[in-house]
Amino acid sequence: MKFEAYSISKEIKANLAEQGFRRPTDIQFKAIPPILKGEDVLAIAQTGTGKTAAFAIPVIYKIQKRKEHPGVKCLVMAPTHELAEQIAGVFEKLSKNTRVKTAVIIGGVEQDPQINALKSGVDVLVATPGRLFDLVSQGHLILDQVDTLILDEADHMLDLGFIKDIESLIRFLPRNRQTLFFSATINPKIKKLAYSLVSKPIRIQVSPKNPVAKNVDHKVAFIEMDDKRAFLERLVKENPDAKILAFVRTKVRAERVKKAMERVNIQADTIHSDKDQKERNTTMQDFKSGKSKLLIATDVSARGIDIPNVDFVVNYDLPEVAENYVHRVGRTGRGAQKGQAFSFCSSEEKVILSEIETFLGMEITVLEIAKEDYHETLDFTEDTDYNWKKLMSENEKAQSKRRKKK
Repeated sequence: MKFEAYSISKEIKANLAEQGFRRPTDIQFKAIPPILKGEDVLAIAQTGTGKTAAFAIPVIYKIQKRKEHPGVKCLVMAPTHELAEQIAGVFEKLSKNTRVKTAVIIGGVEQDPQINALKSGVDVLVATPGRLFDLVSQGHLILDQVDTLILDEADHMLDLGFIKDIESLIRFLPRNRQTLFFSATINPKIKKLAYSLVSKPIRIQVSPKNPVAKNVDHKVAFIEMDDKRAFLERLVKENPDAKILAFVRTKVRAERVKKAMERVNIQADTIHSDKDQKERNTTMQDFKSGKSKLLIATDVSARGIDIPNVDFVVNYDLPEVAENYVHRVGRTGRGAQKGQAFSFCSSEEKVILSEIETFLGMEITVLEIAKEDYHETLDFTEDTDYNWKKLMSENEKAQSKRRKKK
C-alpha cells in the first residue's frame, strides 16, 4: 500500500513525496489507521523504523481537518533537546502548506522567543519536561485544549527520572484525550506507566523477537580498558571517509577520549549534557553534514537522534543498561542502509556483554584479534601519552630482567 492510497490530505501526500516517502514502514502501516480513528496506541518498535512519521502524519491530518479552536492541540513529550528538535523538524516538513503550526520548547536557551511563539499560535508543541513545566507554572502555556498527548522514547524518560513530571502533567490536560505511547523497548515499569495513561489501547509491536535492525552487523572485540583509544585510532585511520559515532559512559570520559584522539591528529567532537544548547546544535549539525567525522557521545545526549549515513557505531564503553545497546546501535543501519556496530569489551565488562546478549536473544559475533595484531595496534599508536607509559613499562621490565640475571 502506498501513501497515495491513504485518507489524508493532498498537502501531506505532496510533502511525503517531496521527502521521498512512497510506502509506509511497518510501524507506520500499523499505527496510522488507529491514530486516525482517535484510538489510544501503545507502540513498541525498534529505533530507525519511522516512529515519528507514524504519529506525525495522522496528527497533522486530524488538526488540519478541524482547526477550529485556538491553543495547543497536540503535545509531544521527548526526553532530550536534540530529539525534541528532530521531532519538531519532522512535523514542520510534513505539515508544509497545511496551516498546522509547530513549536519546540526546550531548556538551555532563552525562553522569550518560545513564549512569543506560543502567543502567535501553536497547534503542535514538542517539549522536554523541564521547560514545559516552567512555562506552565509561569502561566505562559495553557494545555486545556490538548486533544492528543504523545510520549516518545518513553523508556528513556523513565531512565532520566521524568516519571513524576509525566504524572504531574496529566492534571493540566483534558481527561478526554487521545494518548500515543511510543517506545523502542518495554519492561514492567514502562508497561505500568503506559497503562496508567492510555485507555483500551491498540497495542503494536514491531519485530519483538529482534529489537535491533536486521541491516546492522554486530561485532565485539575483547580490548582492555587502557588500550581502547589505540583501537579507536586505528578504526578511524583505516576508514578515513567513514562517519563514526562512539559511545562512552560519562561526560568526563567523553572529553578524555576526545583529547586522546586529538593527540593522534584525529579531529573529534563531543556531545553531552554539560554542553550548552548552542554548542550541542553546532556539534550535531557538523556531524550530520559530514564536516565532523567522529562524534563521541553519552547515552543521554544522542538517544533517538536521526543522523544520516552513520557508518559505524562504536560502543567504546559498553552501556550499563542492556537496553541502551539497542538505542546506540540504532543510530546506524537506518532505513534501507547497512550499518556496523563495534563493541570494545574489556575484562571487567564481560558481565555486561552477557546481559546485552541475553536481552538481544543472540550472541554477538566475536572479532578475533591475533596477539600480533593486538600488540601491533598498541605499538603503532601515535598517542604520545600512551607511548610514554608503554616505554616506562618496557623500561621497568628490562630493569627487572637485569636484576634477575644478577
